[in-house]
Amino acid sequence: MSLYHSTRSRAEECSAKEAIRRGLAPDGGLYVSDDLGSAKVDVDGLAKLDYAAIARAVLGLLLPDYTADEIAACVNEAYTGTFASPEVTPVVPLAKAPGAAAGPHAHVLELYHGPTSAFKDVALQMLPRLMARAQEGAGAGEKIMIVTATSGDTGKAALAGFADAPGCGITVFYPEGKVSRVQELQMTTQAGGNVAVAAVRGNFDDAQSAVKRIFADRALAERLAAAGIVLSSANSINVGRLVPQVVYYFAAYAQLLRADAIAAGDAVEFCVPTGNFGDVLAGYYAKLLGLPVSKLVVASDKNNVLFDFLTTGVYDRNRPFFTTTSPSMDILISSNLERMLYYLSGGDCELIAHLMADLAETGRFEVPAELLAKIQETFACGWADEDEVAGAIAASWHENAYLIDPHTACGYHVLEKLPAAAGSAARVLLSTASPYKFPRAVLEALGEDVPADDFACMRKLEEVTGTCAPAQLAALETAHERFSDVVDVPGMGAYVEDAALRL
Repeated sequence: MSLYHSTRSRAEECSAKEAIRRGLAPDGGLYVSDDLGSAKVDVDGLAKLDYAAIARAVLGLLLPDYTADEIAACVNEAYTGTFASPEVTPVVPLAKAPGAAAGPHAHVLELYHGPTSAFKDVALQMLPRLMARAQEGAGAGEKIMIVTATSGDTGKAALAGFADAPGCGITVFYPEGKVSRVQELQMTTQAGGNVAVAAVRGNFDDAQSAVKRIFADRALAERLAAAGIVLSSANSINVGRLVPQVVYYFAAYAQLLRADAIAAGDAVEFCVPTGNFGDVLAGYYAKLLGLPVSKLVVASDKNNVLFDFLTTGVYDRNRPFFTTTSPSMDILISSNLERMLYYLSGGDCELIAHLMADLAETGRFEVPAELLAKIQETFACGWADEDEVAGAIAASWHENAYLIDPHTACGYHVLEKLPAAAGSAARVLLSTASPYKFPRAVLEALGEDVPADDFACMRKLEEVTGTCAPAQLAALETAHERFSDVVDVPGMGAYVEDAALRL
């Protein structure tokens, strides 16, 4: 059975279940398995499989201490009746695709058909089920408090997944004033006796760094342990949040095969809007599991720290932080980059520990030139400023009659600018959220007058485009707001402890 250990040390190993239960390694590193890629998914047989079957195959490789029956039960619970599309994550061809004149045809992988209209539903419908099976082997009566910082979408998707889950509680922090009104209402209207939500005075990086410090607080851990409570995470730092996202890369390939858009073995290029590097890292995991990937393109917004790193090898968060129309990508500390660095450095824990220490102490690190060269063999990059995001939304609508949100628009713009990777038979843009989560930005990009109220924007967007807002988003207009807590960064630990002791 393959074991997991920290990216920063092999001193302590654990099972996949224990890694999911803990969330973050004791030394602050992220859990990885050295067996990743030792077994491959049968790509030739993908076209015959539905989403559930692909999920069972992929998760069975990545989480080997879960039994086949446990994996099947988790998949069934997560994806039966919870997504609006029978494909779960459908692939849609673009009529006039970005970059089409210079290369292969482009498609959109729609990841927003879940209960909160964002890509994170795919993983956060699965994680509570994985957590429940992991908890079964823990101490009798133990409770888990999920603690998560969100830049916008993770929060609601995690709340929806863990609300009233037996033996669990969840605390979500989001940056005050730096998420869309729809995103905020999604979180603050969440029902459930085990949920706590608070805005943080600061940005996402402030909240995420504080959450990591909470996990590293041994005194807090001891106090909670005395009450039978352990902390875990629903962010993509938790391997149980990351691995379900690997599935939809294989599912996209299967749909392209069934549509005769590619032949088995053809390489596909994926363009991924990302801030925390989790979504694109899942694509790298898929590549290691045998998916023919020509390139993984990282699309950033104006907070383009990843673009600079992938171009120069220098990661530097000492820069202005911009609040943009794509708030889920307004991130300067990309946690999952650490896992990618681990694998492409050949599992050099000492190097990773050194780089992460530099980041913590100085806010920057630089990778060796040979490591940067290896990274650039797999990853390409681009970014879009606010005018370019708006232009991409308009171009997608006017040229394709296809409506996209600002995050997806970053990727659309990057695909327009970058030539297709050599050997690509198709290009796939990951669409990470419904445009109706950001109706104000989308309506403004289309050149329409923008009402003051977000829900008036939603209704006008329906009228202008002839499309429909997801029912769960439209219903927020009359939802009752349950939470309005606001905390300073230093007070986040006490907030978590108070919420945990109420479980």
